[in-house]
Amino acid sequence: MSVAQEPLVTGRRWRVLTFLARTPTAVTLALAWMTLMALVMVFAQVIQPYAFDQVNLMARMAPPQPLEGATWAHPLGTDTLGRDLMSRLLVATQTSLLLAALGTCLGAVMGVALGFWAAHRGGIWDEIVMGAVDFQAAMPWFIIALAILAFMGNSMPVFLLIMALYGWETYARITRGLVLSAREQGYAQAVRALGAPPRWVYVRHILPNIAGPLLVQLTINFPSTILFETSLSFLGLGIRPPMTSLGQLLGEGRDYLISAWWLAVVPGMTIFFTTLSMSILGDWLRARLDPSLET
Repeated sequence: MSVAQEPLVTGRRWRVLTFLARTPTAVTLALAWMTLMALVMVFAQVIQPYAFDQVNLMARMAPPQPLEGATWAHPLGTDTLGRDLMSRLLVATQTSLLLAALGTCLGAVMGVALGFWAAHRGGIWDEIVMGAVDFQAAMPWFIIALAILAFMGNSMPVFLLIMALYGWETYARITRGLVLSAREQGYAQAVRALGAPPRWVYVRHILPNIAGPLLVQLTINFPSTILFETSLSFLGLGIRPPMTSLGQLLGEGRDYLISAWWLAVVPGMTIFFTTLSMSILGDWLRARLDPSLET
């Protein structure tokens, strides 16, 4: 099995995702959910009913609809400071999705560039890049991220850099394998025979032909990046007040699972449905762009 065809999720999880990705209803629901998340990511400040940090102690711990004592003024309830949970959820979703999108895209750009560089230069440069790939894959990046944040402090540039470095090695490994295979194909050899420089061959001919697997990897890595960001924020090492994120909301609500369960369940279900929907779409897209995986 080639690098491009290597399953990125295995075992029971892979079988479940494959089944859902071949179910039109599941794919449609996943697409609808991700469309809703995209709208939230763009228009969160426009559609939020209140300021996400607006405190109202008179309305604290209000339950969500349709529980007894709920009010339509706060359909998802309020938190311990009386802040509207719907407004906070909208802004938190926007923050988490933006960070995950930026981190995923930056990691993809870095990984693809290094993969092209390793395949083009070969020799010692190839060994250096692949050595870095093996090192990154072997190390527990979550633990390293905790150490970096503890040593350098929690700032947005550092946090975004950690997000970008998460998963870049997968793009580098896939890109290197695809480029080494593609440049031996007839179309690449023909272009080189006509005198085209290597940069032209890579950018105008090889990159468009290998974009499919890279796009699939992007969609598959995105849910993992969301979970990575929410895990750090849950532990208090990611987004911090006054800003908010899904992981931070989940961390704030864990102490109230009995008295105010909605504070943790609502952001938790948002994380679950977002990662599941993106995984379904990624597996569906993978099956469409790689017909050899059809059974």
